[in-house]
Amino acid sequence: MESSAALVPFSQLPSFFSQKPNNRISKAHPTWPSKPRTSLPTRIHCQKMYVPGFGEASPEAKAANNLHSFFTYVAVRIVTAQLESYNTEAYEELMEFLSRNSLNDGDKFCADLMRESSRHQALALRILEVRSAYCKNDFEWDNLKRLACKMVDESNTRLMRDYVLETSHVDNEGK
Repeated sequence: MESSAALVPFSQLPSFFSQKPNNRISKAHPTWPSKPRTSLPTRIHCQKMYVPGFGEASPEAKAANNLHSFFTYVAVRIVTAQLESYNTEAYEELMEFLSRNSLNDGDKFCADLMRESSRHQALALRILEVRSAYCKNDFEWDNLKRLACKMVDESNTRLMRDYVLETSHVDNEGK
């Protein structure tokens, strides 16, 4: 007996949690009130998911914090590459400082670098300048969203495909 499993992308699967269409027009809350409201509405209509367990910060704030540290890392890489080609003495000083200090906390790294010496202060200011410029002008935010969504879609499809193949009992007698 032969059986085959059709693989369907996750985005094409039916949603079991879709909302029922609301064809009624509510007169209770008109879109343009004739009188200004004196109190806030008691019910908030939100189209976004609630993400529990993040405490003081949203997932976006946590991601922004990670990107902030990443931008410091990128700025240090850019500055070290620049120094290596035209100021080897400053390059060696920065590399020596890097060997003693972690880049996990970018702000602490830059604060410590500023306090090391006046030469190091100039390097720290350059890193801050490059970090800001890279974040504002060079980082491709649209590309980040596209790549992140693509990675999630591909990963979900792969995981679902692997699960279906693992759990389905397809006879391999035809091979």
